Amino acid sequence: MSDAAPFRCAAASLRRDEPAAGTASTVRAYLLVENDGPWGVDVWRDARMGPAVRAALRDRAQRARVRPLLVRRHRGHGSEPGFRVFAAYADPDAPWLETAVVDTEGGLLDLDLESLGAGRSPGLTPTDQPLFLVCTHGRHDTCCAELGRPTASALTLSHPEHTWEVSHIGGDRFAANVLVLPDGLYYGRVGDLDAPVLAQRHLDGHLDVDRLRGRSGYAFPVQVAEVAVRRAAGETRKDAVRMLWARPDGDDTHASFDVSGTTYAVQVRRTLGAAEQLTCRALRDNPVPMYEVMDLKATS
Repeated sequence: MSDAAPFRCAAASLRRDEPAAGTASTVRAYLLVENDGPWGVDVWRDARMGPAVRAALRDRAQRARVRPLLVRRHRGHGSEPGFRVFAAYADPDAPWLETAVVDTEGGLLDLDLESLGAGRSPGLTPTDQPLFLVCTHGRHDTCCAELGRPTASALTLSHPEHTWEVSHIGGDRFAANVLVLPDGLYYGRVGDLDAPVLAQRHLDGHLDVDRLRGRSGYAFPVQVAEVAVRRAAGETRKDAVRMLWARPDGDDTHASFDVSGTTYAVQVRRTLGAAEQLTCRALRDNPVPMYEVMDLKATS
């Protein structure tokens, strides 16, 4: 019998010193549905929800280009009767969030996902209170449970009204993962001591650049470019950095950002690194996408 420790993708990612920047899922439209669980391996196959509703909601969201996710309060403390839902649109310049309570599961199919996917209001109630979503989907990946639950617990103590556990959001090897909506900010390797500070800084209008995986409204190389620009400018204010344009050119991406009146030009190159086991459940190794900032300068 082997005494070797079980494989953990998050620990392996740390050992190879893998950068987290440029790994946020590329999503703009999100639908969050309250579901206390259990979620199973694949929530749209296994979650405790009527099979017909579950399948129809998944299919409608896919057609509308909306990312559906399940959320729950930490340790299963439900919020209220019915199903709390959130509709978020992570536009990099003008993100928005709406919410409502749906009385029945069937009522979920009345949500206007086509409008949400197009960046229009689905007719829910606007809210200016951000969400801190911690991935704790342990049946999908062990690291999300082992590392995500302590982070969710800490955030629930410090910011209970803002905090929810969320189903798989991608990037298991960067657990604990925190998604901040409606901004679409993905943070990785957020420990239980770091999380309350990160949340409070966000409420104060600042980003944690060191833990920022990227902004989901941007393509992967543009996510890398924003992080690089923020580091070069020493700028953490949420609204102080604005992308002017981005242009792919083969393996390179060129982008321009405005930072409080100063324009920065960035060139980012994509390559593929060695093949690695990228999740705890992966059955084969895959090449790791790598991004290198080839040039960054202030042009005005």
